[in-house]
Amino acid sequence: MKKILFITGSINQTTQMHQIAKELPEFDCWFSQLFTDNTTLNTIINKTTLLSGTVLSTKFRILAEGYLKDNNLQIDFQAKKHKYELVVYCTDLIVPQRMLNTKTIWVQEGMIDRYTPWSSVIRSLKLPPTLCGNTSLNGSSNICDVYCAASEGYKQYFMDKGTDERKIVVTGMPNYDNLVQHVNNDFPHHNYVMVATTDMRETFRIENRIAFIKKAVRIANGRPLLFKLHPNENFERAEKEIYANTPAGTLVYRHGNTNHMIANCCELITQYSTVVYTGIALGKKVHSLFDVNELKRLAPIQNNGVSARNIAAICRGYLNHNGDKESFDPEFAMEKYQVSQQEARLTEELIANW
Repeated sequence: MKKILFITGSINQTTQMHQIAKELPEFDCWFSQLFTDNTTLNTIINKTTLLSGTVLSTKFRILAEGYLKDNNLQIDFQAKKHKYELVVYCTDLIVPQRMLNTKTIWVQEGMIDRYTPWSSVIRSLKLPPTLCGNTSLNGSSNICDVYCAASEGYKQYFMDKGTDERKIVVTGMPNYDNLVQHVNNDFPHHNYVMVATTDMRETFRIENRIAFIKKAVRIANGRPLLFKLHPNENFERAEKEIYANTPAGTLVYRHGNTNHMIANCCELITQYSTVVYTGIALGKKVHSLFDVNELKRLAPIQNNGVSARNIAAICRGYLNHNGDKESFDPEFAMEKYQVSQQEARLTEELIANW
């Protein structure tokens, strides 16, 4: 059996990779938390707290591997056990040199951070994109063989930032491709203004959290408020700030299904969070530190949850492709799968109506 390595990170990234792997039962699928072979970076990871807020840190690895073990998935951290025919990445900010001779596919896992003047400097000087300190150059390194984008808007974004158009195919994005499914839920609260925070401070970005909380109170204008904290946040600090600057009765959740909370809200306030796309897909009025019209252009396509299958079809096609990397057509591989699925459905209908 050909071996595939899926690179994981946050729980969102990890569950997305799991979804894709489930569509590839004929292959030997393994998983590794994002890693680097760079000695300096590994020293920083192991000896300091500078990268403690990133998916390179031990705490994210523990969470991801906990999920993998709970689901009986095979773990090969740092790809030390096997050689692989294909590696599926959730980020192209870090791709170890020894993996460059392997077939590679990049999968968009969420919102791309704001492109800043510093991002432009890093890109112009061809410095390591990790020096941006955010994900603004994720998907833009052109280093992987295939790029799976969430939407036509993001495809254009990656092209504008340097990734070859021929490599990019719009597959949709697992976890954000069937958001209407969250409308029917058992979350007990309704008709509140929801605030989804981010982990800017934990990832060494500047944030005036008190000002943001007060802005949310103004937008709510007397309506009930519900805050959902980012999983990577300092919960105690965040809760103290919220309770000190919001009306009595404000709800604060550390955990829970964020999409269900958004489905039940009347208005959504975000900072830099992919969950804004849930609000957009469900027709909520949304606020963001990004331009909302731009977010609507970039919003992931809603394809009834087939993004993982689309990506798996590309993986399958690429693994079975005997030509060189340049001759592989990911769009054709995905369309071939979609045609075969359509033919299978028609056959089932014919049999049922016979």
